[in-house]
Amino acid sequence: MAENIKYKRVVMKLSGEALAGEQGFGINPPEIMTVAKELKEVYEMGVQIAIVVGGGNMWRGITGEKLGMERAQADYIGMLGTIMNALSLQDALESLDVPTRVQTSIEMRQIAEPYIRRKAIRHLEKGRVVIFAGGTGSPYFSTDTTAALRAAEINAEAILMAKNGVDGVYSADPNKDETAVKFDRLTHMDIIQKQLNVMDSTASTLSMDNNISLVVFNLNTPGNIVKVVKGENIGTTIEGE
Repeated sequence: MAENIKYKRVVMKLSGEALAGEQGFGINPPEIMTVAKELKEVYEMGVQIAIVVGGGNMWRGITGEKLGMERAQADYIGMLGTIMNALSLQDALESLDVPTRVQTSIEMRQIAEPYIRRKAIRHLEKGRVVIFAGGTGSPYFSTDTTAALRAAEINAEAILMAKNGVDGVYSADPNKDETAVKFDRLTHMDIIQKQLNVMDSTASTLSMDNNISLVVFNLNTPGNIVKVVKGENIGTTIEGE
């Protein structure tokens, strides 16, 4: 393990949109391969990597609810979308000789392991990337909350929030407000009190209660994931008080 690594065990939160790329919807294999190559660089540094994947490129439970579908049912459909993304990412990583395991919160034994905390930690210790799919396994919880929950369970040092084209946390939407100011450092309480759109409130509270650092950065800039685990000052770092 290189001495210049700040975070030795991380949970990477990848949105579904990050895997869709410019097409914005569905699975985009070249985009997934680009992400996988970035992750391989970090893996080869000796960092233990767990990944939580979203499903927004496939389906959003809130959208389904607005269309008249029962919210719980709509959320379960979204969970299945995250599993499709996880299997795609696993395939890309393993084609690059990065050993990977997918664990799902909804059992699908033919294609993935069920989520078992101790087994996930063992995989990480053995040098395998673990992809957590299926969200928390319960409706009404986002994959942001899943990232915070899994990070707490596996004793991760940080959650890396990889954003599509956004290089950190701003006081307002920089695409709509020219006066928006980018923050370099914030506390979890700042996020909650200022109502900054980083994670949902459940995920923010869970991260704060378990003292898990959060780094929000632009996934589209090559080499950014490596810079984050080294502790370089990019994006926005959110820590305890």
